[in-house]
Amino acid sequence: MITFDEALALLAGAVQPLAAEEVALVDADGRVLAEPVHAALDAPRRAVSAMDGYALRDVDAAIGARLRVIGQSFAGGELPPPLGASECVRIFTGAALPVGADRVVMQENCTAEADLMTIAREYGPGWHVRAAGSDFHAGDVLLEAGRLLDPGAIVTLAGADRGSALVYRAPAMAIIATGDELAPPGTARGNPLAIPESVSFGVAALARQHGARIAARLTGGDDLGGLKALAGQALDRADVVVVTGGASVGERDFAKAMFGDHGLDLLFPKVAIRPGKPVWLGRTAGRWVLGLPGNPTSAMVTARLFLVPLLTALQGRAIGEVLDWEARPSSGALPATGDRMTFWRARAASVGLEPVSNQDSGAQATLAAARWLIRTEPGEPPVRPGQIVQALRL
Repeated sequence: MITFDEALALLAGAVQPLAAEEVALVDADGRVLAEPVHAALDAPRRAVSAMDGYALRDVDAAIGARLRVIGQSFAGGELPPPLGASECVRIFTGAALPVGADRVVMQENCTAEADLMTIAREYGPGWHVRAAGSDFHAGDVLLEAGRLLDPGAIVTLAGADRGSALVYRAPAMAIIATGDELAPPGTARGNPLAIPESVSFGVAALARQHGARIAARLTGGDDLGGLKALAGQALDRADVVVVTGGASVGERDFAKAMFGDHGLDLLFPKVAIRPGKPVWLGRTAGRWVLGLPGNPTSAMVTARLFLVPLLTALQGRAIGEVLDWEARPSSGALPATGDRMTFWRARAASVGLEPVSNQDSGAQATLAAARWLIRTEPGEPPVRPGQIVQALRL
């Protein structure tokens, strides 16, 4: 077995981004840029007001000064006339300053009568002007390639006057759940030998959160012939195929064998971690295949540790962006780690992270409460309450 860090290094070195495609701005949310975004214009395009008030020359600004109002300026409206001595323009937020103006006095500090404005009170040190190009200039790089287009980046993209973006293609993913005992949720109660198939739903939800498109969700029994047929279907439809269950060395564990006809090339066959030692990753027919354990907790933990970085790398981002370990105090004790790196499920508590009560690899109820993974190294002594640990948002 290789270590967790060795497995991640192999993944990071082997995975290349998918091809890029142009998408409309309205469809760009959650995608990853495949090229830098340059501003197409200056922002602001000319000096504008940051307040509602009166635009004037600073040399004319003084408490008690009376200025002639020669026009108005609205955001998106016509340019106001240039200013002469002792003149001003009524102006609104975002509107262009007239030529000659270099200050805006807020309307709260002014009084107006007919075409005369008086600065009635102290107007403070602020000039309330956004200079032309003070946000950015045409040609500036505003977003780098590899940037996730989150809400803030979407605003920047639109502000750059870009109606579309070149982004990496969203990975298409197929999930194959294996096991004779699996039944669709809502039907298992009618069969005393069945259990609800839950893992594929959680894995699909996690994958969608990280940019994947679910192309297929399939379920197969412990029959190699049937599973080979499902493998072919999945490979035809997806960039990534995730198999849950059948990853150990039992008589009916066919997760790797089902891809044998397609020339499966393993990147790693298992990893020295707990839970999830049977996790594996390979390539076949130009597709990535990730094998996850069948137990719900093991599957979701390994999906977070390996599937999320895989999807991230396919979209042109560094895997460190989604494996951002944080130093946090543990509010509870943890036993000594054995010979494998161990990931403990935990919830946020008032004084740190509290390990959940049931750490069994098949647990589902506590999985709903767990929001963090605590990482302990092989051979590490027991963790004491209050001790700082390395943690990852689950």
